[in-house]
Amino acid sequence: MDRLRSAFNSVIKSERYSRFTLQPDQDGERHVEVKLSDDTADDATEVGQAEGSPSFRPAPPRQSRRTLCCLALGILLIFIIGYLVGYVSHSKPRAVPVDCGAKLEVKEPTAEIDVQDPEVQLDWKDIIELLAQKLTAQTFDQTLRNFDLPSRSAGSEEDNILANRMFKEYKKLEMEPWTDTHYVQLQMPDSNRPNRVLFGSEVFEPTGYLAYSAPGKVQGKLVYGSYGRQEDLDVILKKNVDLKDCVLLLRAGKISFAEQVANAAAKGVSAVLIYPDPQDYKYTAGTALYGHVHLGSGDPYTPGFPSFNHTQFPPTQSSGLPKIPAQTITANMATTLLQKIGGPKADASSGFKGGISSVSYSLGGSEDITVEVNNVLVNRQIHNVFGVIKGFTDPDRYVVLGAQRDAWGKGYAKATVGTAMLIQLARAVHEMVEKDGFRPRRSLVFASWSAGEYGSVGATEWLEGYMSSIDKSVFTYISLDGAVMGRGSFIASASPLLYSLLENTMKKVKSPLGSGSVYDMVEKSNWKADVLRPMSMDDPAYPFLAFSGIPSISFHFISPNTESYTYYGTNLDSMDHLDYQTNHHTSEMTAVAAQFAGQMALQLVHDHLLSLDVMHYSSILIKAVSQINRRINQLSRSGQLTDVSSSWLNQAYGSFQRAARSINNDISNTDINDQQACRILNNRIMSVEHGLLSPYVSPIDTPFRHLLLGRGNHTLASIAETTDMKHLHTQLALATWNLQGCANAMVGDIWDIDNEI
Repeated sequence: MDRLRSAFNSVIKSERYSRFTLQPDQDGERHVEVKLSDDTADDATEVGQAEGSPSFRPAPPRQSRRTLCCLALGILLIFIIGYLVGYVSHSKPRAVPVDCGAKLEVKEPTAEIDVQDPEVQLDWKDIIELLAQKLTAQTFDQTLRNFDLPSRSAGSEEDNILANRMFKEYKKLEMEPWTDTHYVQLQMPDSNRPNRVLFGSEVFEPTGYLAYSAPGKVQGKLVYGSYGRQEDLDVILKKNVDLKDCVLLLRAGKISFAEQVANAAAKGVSAVLIYPDPQDYKYTAGTALYGHVHLGSGDPYTPGFPSFNHTQFPPTQSSGLPKIPAQTITANMATTLLQKIGGPKADASSGFKGGISSVSYSLGGSEDITVEVNNVLVNRQIHNVFGVIKGFTDPDRYVVLGAQRDAWGKGYAKATVGTAMLIQLARAVHEMVEKDGFRPRRSLVFASWSAGEYGSVGATEWLEGYMSSIDKSVFTYISLDGAVMGRGSFIASASPLLYSLLENTMKKVKSPLGSGSVYDMVEKSNWKADVLRPMSMDDPAYPFLAFSGIPSISFHFISPNTESYTYYGTNLDSMDHLDYQTNHHTSEMTAVAAQFAGQMALQLVHDHLLSLDVMHYSSILIKAVSQINRRINQLSRSGQLTDVSSSWLNQAYGSFQRAARSINNDISNTDINDQQACRILNNRIMSVEHGLLSPYVSPIDTPFRHLLLGRGNHTLASIAETTDMKHLHTQLALATWNLQGCANAMVGDIWDIDNEI
C-alpha cells in the first residue's frame, strides 16, 4: 500500500495545473492572468497582450507504465471493497408500510416481516358477517346519545364542536383527517324586525322562516292553492280566480318549498305563505316550520364556484333565488286565514280539502293580506370534515359516505342518526382492516357536511371546489341522511347504475322486522315500483348525481304508507319522536341502516370490477327517446315543425346501446386478476354518469346538467314537452351529441368508437 500511495503522489505532483488571478493594470482595469505550473517552472502569459491570445502547452507526462498499472489496480481494488461494504450494510430486511395504521409484529430485529399480500382477499361472506358483528344495536345506543344535541345550526358553536369531535375521532382511527372550510352566506330572521303577516285586525309574527326568501313587504288578495303544483294552480285558474299579484296560501308537502315558490312566481304571484296541514302533519297546530326556497343547492351567492373566499369572485346570484317573499306560518295561523278567505270552492275531486275540519278550503281572491319578510344575510364559516381508509390497489378511486351534522333544531333523525352511522361505519371498517385482514382495493372517504339544511351547501361547495377532477376519483356517493325515518317499509332514490347493487344488498341485509331480508319487506314481483322514487332536488344526494355526474343513492327505512318524515324542519325532530316512529327500535333500525350502507360501500371497494350496471340506463333512455320521437312526429304532422328529424338522436341511442353491451361483454371476458385490464374497464364504467352531463349549459343558470335526471331546457324530458320550435331544434341537436359523446367515452379507445352520425 505504501508503494501504491507513493506512486499515486508522484503522478499528482507531475501534473500541471492552472491558476487564475485578477490583477489591476496601471489604467485601473482588471486583467485575467492564467499561470500554468508544474514542479519545475511557471510560464505566464497575460490575457489581452498585443502579441495575441495565450498559448497553453502542457509538459509531457513523466510517469512510467508501471506506475499507471499500479494506480489502475489500486482504484479497482478500492471500488470492489466499497461495493462489498455497501451490499452488506443494506441487505437487512425492511418492514413494508401498510396503510390505515396496520400493526406488524417483529419478533427479531433481523427477522423477515410477514405482511399480508394486498391481493389476498377475505371471502365476501366473511366480510359481511364481520360488518354485521361490528354494527349492532348495542354499538349505536351510546353513539346516538353522544351526538344528540339540543341545537346544531350551521356555522354555530355547536356545529363547530361537532366538527372537532369528528376530526378527533378520525384522527384516533388513523384516517388522516382533513377539513374543507367555506365562507358562505346564510339567510336568517332579523331579531330587531320580525317577519309579519297582517290580515284584517290579525297580526302574526311567526318564528319559523324560509331561508333565501326575497325580502320585502307586499299586499295582495289571499288565494288558497293546495300544494302549489302545476295541476293545483290550473284548478284555481279554471275557477276564474286571478293569481296575478295575489298572496298564495299553500300546504307543505308533495314538492319542495323551493318548487312551490317557483311555480307561484311563474304565475305572477306576489308572495307565498306555507303551512303544515293536519292532514299531512300530525303534530301540534302551533308548531313552527323551517326550510329554504333556493331552487338549487350550495351557496346561492357563489353559483358554480366554491365559497373559499367571497372577495375573489364577482357578485353573482343563482338563477334559483326567488324574486318574491315567502314565509311559513303555523296551522293555527292558517286556520284563521282559511276561515275568512271567501271565494269559490274547488271541486271535491281536486284534492284541495285538507284536515282542518272547521274550514271549507275556499279558493279566496277577495280579501287583502300583507306579508312582510325581513330576513338578513349573514356570513358564516363552515367546515366539512373528512377521513379516509385507503385502498390497497387503487387508492386514488374512492366511494364517499356522507352525512350532514347541522339541523334547524335538534335534528335527531335529520342529523344525529346519520352522523352516528358515519362514525360507527368508520370504526367498523378501520377495525376490519386493522385486525381482521380486510384489504379494500379502493378507498373509502367519510364526509361530515355542514349547512345541509340550507340546500346541501357544504357538500355542493366541495363539489364545486373540485369540479374538474372529482368525477375521475369518486365513483359513488352514499347518503346517510334520513336513513331511519320509521320502521316497516323501505324506499330509495338512486342512479340507474346502482339499481343492481341496491337489489343485491336488499337481498343480503337481514330484515329488522324478523325473519327474511329487506327484500322480503317489499313487493318482490315489482320491487322497483315499490321501492324506487325519483331523486328530488332537496335530496342530499342530488347534487352529486345531477351536478357532478357521480352515481349516487339515498335510502330510507320508513313507516308504512308514508313518503317523508313529518318532523323534518321543526323543533320536534327529537329522539322521542323517532322512537315513536320506530316503535322504540331506533338503535336496531340504525344498525340495520348502517349495515345496508356498509355492504354497498364495501362491495364497491372490494370487487375487482365496479358494481355499477350500465345496462339499466338503456330502458330509461329508450322511454325518453320514444317520447321525443312521438312529439316530433306529432308536430311534423300538424305542420308546426319542419326539416327536423329525430333519426340522429335514435342513432346516438343505438351507439349508447352498443357501448353498454360492449362493456358487459368485456366484463364477462376480462381476467379479473389483471389489474391493468380491470382499471381500464372501470374507467369506462365510471365515464357513463359523467358523460350524461350536458357540456352546453352554464353551471350558474343550469347547475343540474344531467341529460336525464337534471333540471332545465337541456333535458330530454324538457325537449319532449317544449312548445318553442326553435328551442326544440337547437336542444335536440345538443342532446343528440351529448348522448353520442357519452357513448364514445364508454367505448374507451378512439379507434374503437362506433360513430355513425
